[in-house]
Amino acid sequence: MTNEDITDCLSSFATLLELHNENEFKIRSYHAAVFKLEKVTDEIAKLPKEQIQKLQGIGKSIAEKILEIIEKNTFQELEDILAKTPSGLLKILKIKGLGAKRVRTLWQEANITSPEELFKACETDKIAQIKGFGEKIQETIKNGLLFIKLNSDKLLYADVLPYAHELEQYLKASPLCQKMSWVGEYRRSLEIINTLEVVVQTSQIQLLHEYLQACPFLETYKEKCGIYTWRGVFKESTLKIEVNIANAQKFYNTVFLLSANPKHLAYKKNNQTLLQVSQSKVFDNEEDIYKQFDLPYLQPELREGLWEFEYAQTPVLIETKDLKGTLHAHSTYSDGKHSLEEMAKAAKAFGFEYLGITDHSKSAYYAGGLDEKRVADQHLEIEKLNQQNPDFKIFKGIESDILSNGDLDYSNDVLKSFDFIVASIHANLQMDEARATARIIKAIENPYTTIVGHPTGRLLLRREGYPLNIPKMIDACAANGVAIEINAHPLRLDLDWRWVHKALEKGVKIAINADAHDKEGYLYHQFGVLVARKAGLTKEMCLNALRKDEIKQVFKKDIR
Repeated sequence: MTNEDITDCLSSFATLLELHNENEFKIRSYHAAVFKLEKVTDEIAKLPKEQIQKLQGIGKSIAEKILEIIEKNTFQELEDILAKTPSGLLKILKIKGLGAKRVRTLWQEANITSPEELFKACETDKIAQIKGFGEKIQETIKNGLLFIKLNSDKLLYADVLPYAHELEQYLKASPLCQKMSWVGEYRRSLEIINTLEVVVQTSQIQLLHEYLQACPFLETYKEKCGIYTWRGVFKESTLKIEVNIANAQKFYNTVFLLSANPKHLAYKKNNQTLLQVSQSKVFDNEEDIYKQFDLPYLQPELREGLWEFEYAQTPVLIETKDLKGTLHAHSTYSDGKHSLEEMAKAAKAFGFEYLGITDHSKSAYYAGGLDEKRVADQHLEIEKLNQQNPDFKIFKGIESDILSNGDLDYSNDVLKSFDFIVASIHANLQMDEARATARIIKAIENPYTTIVGHPTGRLLLRREGYPLNIPKMIDACAANGVAIEINAHPLRLDLDWRWVHKALEKGVKIAINADAHDKEGYLYHQFGVLVARKAGLTKEMCLNALRKDEIKQVFKKDIR
């Protein structure tokens, strides 16, 4: 039972209270409790009962609910309100642009209780006629429904990891599995996974089928299985599994074929495709297949059939160990979970030489954004910590909101007090492409901007990014010496790797940042590195692969 499990329960309850138009004070109490609990650094489930009852900002009633959640994974009041809520409304609540109040209106005034009914109402323009909605909101709802439908059975790469680990352990526990290799989307480190695919070498095909069918956490799709393919799904997930079976002779040929995007295999040279060459004989490894085709070895992440054949030799792609610091992290000064000192110690323990702390700026009031006085207070603490720990450097940064007109939200006198600035958009995401592009370019042209943070604002499997002319943004970064962030949070991975490659072609440096809001958040760097490798990023083009003294010189070269 994690802290997030507890806050998810309470947050869901608050949303359902709002949906059912319950007492406003009660709703606010639960939202406030969630906000307070998100700041708790201890593992709540392991705290003594008396300590839970004394948590700051948590009343007796909510404390009792927390104890009930720890014991039962839910609480009775939540189950009661769920029982009187049409299940389809829970899906509608996930749609971008719809909050509980609007969903209540759809339910009570239009008798809509499912996504299917809602889509039909959008198609017939009924939603636009409801007071408080209109055509624009109707279009947003329709697009949100289509987005959810398109992505309903997909998972984030990070969410697939534990399932892959569990399956790998199960396969390797049997002597039937002589060798195995991940293939497909997972091996190519795609940010979203449709199917988890693996190749298993065995000499006993039927017994392997039976072993997979007997797996307690897998369900077999018997009608979709073949002699050399087992298909199924994880019982506790929508994640589809495909196990491809090969003998010792064909193992590497099969791994190669199933690891690559078909576009990669279709690459043609001397009237032969890579696919044809890979099927021409038995190969003992994948490197020999590329040699046969007179190509350098291409890492699995690159095999998308895009630009990878431009390489004259195998590129040395960036690795997590190449990162020497992070340049986007939050502390308790804004909406982080751990103090500045704790975040610095954790960064050092992670192997970093420096931490660029970037708490939210004053416009992000909802996230405890820093006004000018609190900026000064934080800078004093940074100076004190740097004096105490001369072998580790905390750089004075800020995640400055890009305002609607493209300005950063401090005066120049305040901006110049920072070592570097991450400029990000958090509000007014509904601009059209022309205005959104002009807005971000103006921020890039601000002489105090160092990095553009999560440039498109996307949340994978939740919402698309706002309309933006990305080539123009990249050109502006190139012209102004501004780096672009790959925000490594698994929900973001923004800028998308397909555009990162274009940025690299223009000479734009890339910063791989975890956007850590707690100490554990530094682990997200691994996901940013995976997609950076897909873009062909080397450590030479990564801003935070610079060592402490090197990046200090980069910051000094700025007008700051």
